[in-house]
Amino acid sequence: MATLTEDQKVFIVQALACYDSPSTVAAAVKDQFGVIVSRQQVESYDHTKASSNGVAKKLVALFDETRERFLEGVAAVPVAKQVYRLRVLQRALERSEKQGNSAMVLQILEQAAKELGGVYTNRKELTGKDGQPLAMTSTNVTTNVTPEQLKEAVQSVRDRF
Repeated sequence: MATLTEDQKVFIVQALACYDSPSTVAAAVKDQFGVIVSRQQVESYDHTKASSNGVAKKLVALFDETRERFLEGVAAVPVAKQVYRLRVLQRALERSEKQGNSAMVLQILEQAAKELGGVYTNRKELTGKDGQPLAMTSTNVTTNVTPEQLKEAVQSVRDRF
């Protein structure tokens, strides 16, 4: 196991906080500092993992602060915003239409529909008209229907088709 300097430990902790894999971080430490560290040694600096070996409190605080800043920064990345992705799709659609590439146009339209339809999220919206809550109504339900009347109604619908 390599003995690491404080700068190397900080580098490892910050990279792990940004969701870099231990393999990636180990390669980066080798490139940056010329020190060979194992994936297991790198992972021991991630206090959220069971394999962490009593990471120093200041490194834990640095990890948590870096992770928080990283997650906040994700919101600043344009591709993380739906409107940006739709604008890129719009430009691609216009280029494809000019080139007469109808297959690509259809793919882009499908991609935009999926984007707007929330296919790429696990969020489900269950609302009624104009965002109002769903309401149970009994306007289409009548309670005074006899079985014969119901049978006649079903038959009249069948006759139409």
